Amino acid sequence: MRRFNKLAALAVVATFALAGCGGDDGGTTAEPNGNGSNDECTTDGSGPKVGIAYDGSGRGDKSFNDAAWVAMQNAMEDFDISCVEATPTGEDNDEARAERLRQLADAGMEVIIGNGYAYTAAVSQVAPEYPEIYFAVTDGFTACGKTCALPNDATENMVDLTFAEEQGSYLVGVAAALKTETDHVGFVGGNTGPLITKFAAGYQAGVQSVDPKIQVDIQFLTEDTADIDTSFFNPTGAKQAAEGMIDDGADIIYQAAGQSGLGAIDAVVAAGDGHWAIGVDSDQYNTVSPEQQPFILTSMLKRVDVAIYEFIKAVEDGNPPSGATVYDLSVDGVGYSTSGGFIDDITGELDAAKESLASGEVTAPTTLE
Repeated sequence: MRRFNKLAALAVVATFALAGCGGDDGGTTAEPNGNGSNDECTTDGSGPKVGIAYDGSGRGDKSFNDAAWVAMQNAMEDFDISCVEATPTGEDNDEARAERLRQLADAGMEVIIGNGYAYTAAVSQVAPEYPEIYFAVTDGFTACGKTCALPNDATENMVDLTFAEEQGSYLVGVAAALKTETDHVGFVGGNTGPLITKFAAGYQAGVQSVDPKIQVDIQFLTEDTADIDTSFFNPTGAKQAAEGMIDDGADIIYQAAGQSGLGAIDAVVAAGDGHWAIGVDSDQYNTVSPEQQPFILTSMLKRVDVAIYEFIKAVEDGNPPSGATVYDLSVDGVGYSTSGGFIDDITGELDAAKESLASGEVTAPTTLE
């Protein structure tokens, strides 16, 4: 393996916020491997040199990016990796993302992760330029629609880490149906692309599997999948969408909108007792404020932390994957949280639904009818 070039890494630090260090937001409290004690990237480890490129505002979203950071923390603990973080500081696009990946590659990284489907095109472009480096993209090629395809000339050093979001969303839909007092629930999604649609479709199917008469409101913040700011960095928009549903009688809101989703949680908290929010990706009971915790019914767990950790481990073991790896219920790649104890009385029903999905007896839909 190539040694880490500290001077090159400093160039990355100068170009991108948070590169090579942690921000004031820190990480998430979830620690799936019992580690996660480092708050900053280390640059002098003896293991693989790992670069992670975040989308949007990077760490601090209390959801998707923070889950990726947990993987980096655990890899530092278990494999003594060195790492560099890269986060855009201004307007972002495919060209800027590709340049960000090249900066990490030229800094001596041996493993590079593009965290989020927005990196699909950039990884497709850059990976063939660095055949000795292993690239992964979370929610990439298979989640971004018909316009994306895994390029044949890059499959050996690329892997797409995807998840069965529809399965985890089905389970929290069952929870919502069993807990609603108004027979009216809602969903706020970032955009109408195939990735977020999987969340909505699974949730709606889970609710209706319990009682098809329950009303499920579904609202997306934008139809433009390229508009990342409106989709995933728009708490005000998500709050307004959730408030509208609550005003119409919804008492449970599930959000899948990245940092935007924090606005939906704010709306639920403002509505007061009798209203619930369902978190996403991370266990958001552990990432919101203590005042908000009593309103987090459960969270749909999307184990981005596990997927990235296992990718790094595979490289460390000399068996890097390529193509596509899917994390579903059969490998606990998705699931639901029980923090707070608010769904302890329905875990029997949820586990039965989980078994039906994992066995294939029930199939969660990936598209809305």
